[in-house]
Amino acid sequence: MESIQATKQRFGLIGDDPKLNRAIEKAIQVAPTDISVLVTGESGVGKESIPKIIHSLSHRKHGKYIAVNCGAIPEGTIDSELFGHEKGAFTGATQTRNGYFEVADGGTIFLDEVGELPLPTQVRLLRVLENGEFMKVGSSKVQKTNVRIVAATNIDIQESIKKEKFREDLYYRLSTVDIHLPPLRERKGDIHLLFRKFASDFALKYKMPTIKLDDEAVKLLEKYRWGGNIRQLRNIAEQISVLEQERVITAENLKEYLPDIGSNLPAVIAGKKKEGDFSNEREILYKVLFDMKNDLNDLKSLTLKLMEHGNTEKVRDENESLINKIYGDEDEEDAESEELMAEKMEVLQIPQQSPKAAQKPENDKYYFAEEIEEEETLSLQDKELELIKKSLERHNGKRKAAAEELGISERTLYRKIKQYNL
Repeated sequence: MESIQATKQRFGLIGDDPKLNRAIEKAIQVAPTDISVLVTGESGVGKESIPKIIHSLSHRKHGKYIAVNCGAIPEGTIDSELFGHEKGAFTGATQTRNGYFEVADGGTIFLDEVGELPLPTQVRLLRVLENGEFMKVGSSKVQKTNVRIVAATNIDIQESIKKEKFREDLYYRLSTVDIHLPPLRERKGDIHLLFRKFASDFALKYKMPTIKLDDEAVKLLEKYRWGGNIRQLRNIAEQISVLEQERVITAENLKEYLPDIGSNLPAVIAGKKKEGDFSNEREILYKVLFDMKNDLNDLKSLTLKLMEHGNTEKVRDENESLINKIYGDEDEEDAESEELMAEKMEVLQIPQQSPKAAQKPENDKYYFAEEIEEEETLSLQDKELELIKKSLERHNGKRKAAAEELGISERTLYRKIKQYNL
């Protein structure tokens, strides 16, 4: 039996990770048999190497080896590609065609992305696995084939079975032996080795000096999550080899080639968004507009009462909760203490009826309302604006700290900032 190290050298596999070695070992052990094999792993981990190892170490090594990407063949033609078709079987079938299972008789077929096969094709494939029989599209003649099937997928087959997108009986026929290839982020010790190999290859290809990474760049390389795995690493090594003038690459240089470096380094599981954390600008605007609509309706009601009664003290007593809501903290969860509320109401006190207004006849409702509004504009809003400006300046524009000092919610402060165009 061929050793793991010899197999890696023969097929150009780089790395000494225990999980990788175990996958290669299983491929070597299963190769002399005709057992069906399912190779699993994320996209870009190198699943296509396993069926090549299995075929080359089997008694079928002198037979045909055909790799089929099931996800790249349209659903309407997949049966014809795999099993062939008779002349006139469908529009465009001008002659008889032999499918892959007929051509590869005595050899090995690698079905990549087998999870993408449509259900009718899965039924045909199951029949081949069970008794080696198939029929061409448009034919009633049963044909025999002696083919070794190795399949691969990067999707969760069990989840597809639950959604009835993949046949459970086919899964068990394909996965007599399951070989899993680990993602690159679980092979941290192999990442730099692979990068150096790719850098050396591209230096020869493009006839230029080999790029090298400094210590910080190596650390960054090993911490990155590599969602595209080996394929992504190879692509980045090629980009750097071609584009960088300096052949010693620093961490800063490397960052320019690593997409989403903030979300991938290190891997952080997003926590539940804290209450009051309005990172989404659209959400803030929706909340502000909704609250402004409610406040306007309440203010209309309060103004009508002022116009009808002409007694601001009486109206204020009856509408104390409304006034506190409009000029106080609108968020119940950030309710202030009685002491803070008292201080705020003392500063932001609704002014009493002005002497000028008191001299007007009570039946002059419209003029009375106009005077109250003018007085508020001159006193309440000016004081409020002044306090907000001072607090924001004191806290260098930090709304959260300013809101805490003012004794109001951050949402209320945000609305006031918009109102006064601060």
